Amino acid sequence: MKNFVLIGAAGYIAPRHMKAIKDTGNNLVAAFDPFDSVGIIDSYFPEADFFTEFERFDRHLEKLKRKGTPIDYVAICSPNYLHDAHIRFGLRIGANVICEKPIVLNPWNVDALAELEQEYPGNIYNILQLRLHPSVIELKKNIDEGPKNEVYDIDLQYYTSRGKWYHHSWKGDINKSGGIATNIGVHFYDMLMWIFGDVIENEVHEHNKSKASGFLLLQNARVNWVLSVDYENIPEHIKATGARTYRSLKIGEREFEFSGGFTELHTRSYEHILEGNGFKIGEARKSIQLVHDIRNSKTLDFNGVF
Repeated sequence: MKNFVLIGAAGYIAPRHMKAIKDTGNNLVAAFDPFDSVGIIDSYFPEADFFTEFERFDRHLEKLKRKGTPIDYVAICSPNYLHDAHIRFGLRIGANVICEKPIVLNPWNVDALAELEQEYPGNIYNILQLRLHPSVIELKKNIDEGPKNEVYDIDLQYYTSRGKWYHHSWKGDINKSGGIATNIGVHFYDMLMWIFGDVIENEVHEHNKSKASGFLLLQNARVNWVLSVDYENIPEHIKATGARTYRSLKIGEREFEFSGGFTELHTRSYEHILEGNGFKIGEARKSIQLVHDIRNSKTLDFNGVF
């Protein structure tokens, strides 16, 4: 049984990490978040210690280490702009690190952390859950076994509507989240490059606080993409069902279905890591470079919101 601690326990994604820790037969010994709305911990690890002050959290982990309970893994679910600092913290205490996407906001942060990783015993792992989705794995297999010179036409649409709170939170601050393409798009870009190859051309048509769109020419694909957190962008026939999320990936005229199968992907990611096969930090660099380039394109328009 491995000892885990979790940073960002009050966040949206934290319960998936708690579940993954429990499902893999390990123990959450402590958690940290400056916000105390973390009752969800009781569903998984009611005995875990909890801290709202990072200094006390740090001191507690040092005490555990001195008493013979070292921390094996630090799971990071904090806001995007804090990932870099929290990864560094995890390495410094001698632990392995499992970090949510995006692992950092800028490609040079990836390079610095990869270099720092060499100085410590722990490894840095990124959650790239779409690479473990059964349908995505099957798609990659089919593309790999298909014609080597074929260039596929792809249309990606991802609408995941958010309420007014979104733009008042850190997620609506481009300096903290990286903007919409970084916050909700990075794992799709990673999936597409994993399957269809590196970026050759990158055009950004629109990028504001609620919506982003553009075109990517990959080695084996032409990709038109659009992302939105605005409910009004959801197709009317989807709204009629009461749904507030719409995910579509078309390859040519064929709809690629991967709307289901997401609930267990974090557990599968943890199993992958614990088996010694996790996605190391270098795996994320290409997608981080791409979202950095999108974010810094001349089309960026936030209308003075930030």
